[in-house]
Amino acid sequence: MELTVIRLPADRPEDEARLDSVLEQALSGTEYREYKTPEELADLKGRRLLFCLPLGKYGINTAYLKLLARLRSEPGLLENCTSALIVDGDTELYTKSAAAELALTLNQAGSALIGRPLVEATGSLANFRVQARLAGTDLAGAYQIAARELVDRLCGFSFAQRSEPEILVLHASNYRTSNTLQLWEEVRNRLNGHCSITEIGLRNGAVSDCSGCPFTACLHFGESGRCFYGGLMQEEVWPAVLCSDAVILLCPNYNDALSANLTAFINRLTGLFRQTRFYDKALFAVIVSGYSGSDIVARQIIAAMNMNKSFYLPPHFALMEMANDPGEALSLPGIQERLDSFAERIRKTLAE
Repeated sequence: MELTVIRLPADRPEDEARLDSVLEQALSGTEYREYKTPEELADLKGRRLLFCLPLGKYGINTAYLKLLARLRSEPGLLENCTSALIVDGDTELYTKSAAAELALTLNQAGSALIGRPLVEATGSLANFRVQARLAGTDLAGAYQIAARELVDRLCGFSFAQRSEPEILVLHASNYRTSNTLQLWEEVRNRLNGHCSITEIGLRNGAVSDCSGCPFTACLHFGESGRCFYGGLMQEEVWPAVLCSDAVILLCPNYNDALSANLTAFINRLTGLFRQTRFYDKALFAVIVSGYSGSDIVARQIIAAMNMNKSFYLPPHFALMEMANDPGEALSLPGIQERLDSFAERIRKTLAE
C-alpha cells in the first residue's frame, strides 16, 4: 500500500536536518506520496499517513499550528485513514505533548492510529538508550531503526474483525451518581447481541498503584503472568485484558486528569506489557467533564494506552461529553444520536 508522508517544514531550516536524514533511510524502497504544507492536503481518505514534525528548540512549528487548524475545521478530512507520527525536537521537552495533541486531532478528523504510533526524538536522543543497548548500536542508530520499523508497521497494519468480539469495560465510578456510567449503560444496551461484555469495577482501593519494581523483577513476574503485588489486577484484570478484543475506559474528568484508580490500572498493566503487545486490541473511552477539559483526559489516555502500551486507536475513539449534576448527561441535546454513533463505531470496528 502506498504511503502518504506529511513532512512539515520547520520554522528554521537547520531544525529539519536530522529528521530529513532519518526519513531518507526509513522510507528507502517504500512507495510514497509527499505533502509539505497543510494547504496541500487532499484526497487522503482511506490512506496510510506518516506525519513528520520537526519542533526545533522551543516546541513551536508554524506549519503544525496550521495543520491543527485545518484538521479541526474539516473533521472528515482523514476518514478511514491510519496514521503514525515521527516528532523530532531540539530539547528534552515538548515532543510527547505535541504528539499527543496531534494524535487526538488526527483521531477526531477520522484517522485510526496503530499501536505505538510514535517515534519521538528528543534533542539528546537519550530516550533511545535502552533501544540502542538492545540493538547494539548508538543513539542515532536506534532512532533510525525505530523510524524504519514504524514505517513497516504502518504500511503492513490491519485490524482483524471478529465474529464474536470480547469487550472489557473498566471503571471506578458509582452507578447511582455517575453520568459516565449512565452513558455507558446506554452504549451497552446498543451493543447487546453484537459483543460479549465484561465489566470490572476498580473502586475503593481494589487496585494498588505500581510501586516501581526494578525492571528485572517486573520482567520476571510478568513472564509468568504475575505481578509482585498480586490482587485484582493479576487475578481478574490481566486475564480479562488478554481475552479481550477491545478495552473501554469509563473516565470522569477528575481535576483535568484520569482518576487515581484508572491511573493505577495503567501503571500496573506494565507487568503484562513486559510479556505481550496489544496491537490487536482496540481502545475506546467515555469521558465526561463537569465543566471542560475532556480533551486533556483523552490525550492522557492516548499517551498512556496507545503510544505507550500499544493499543490500537480506532477513529473517533472517545465519546466526550460535559455534564455535572447526576443524570444530566442523558438530557444533553442530541445525546441519543451521539450514543448511537459511538456504539455503531465500536460495533463496526470489532464485529465482522
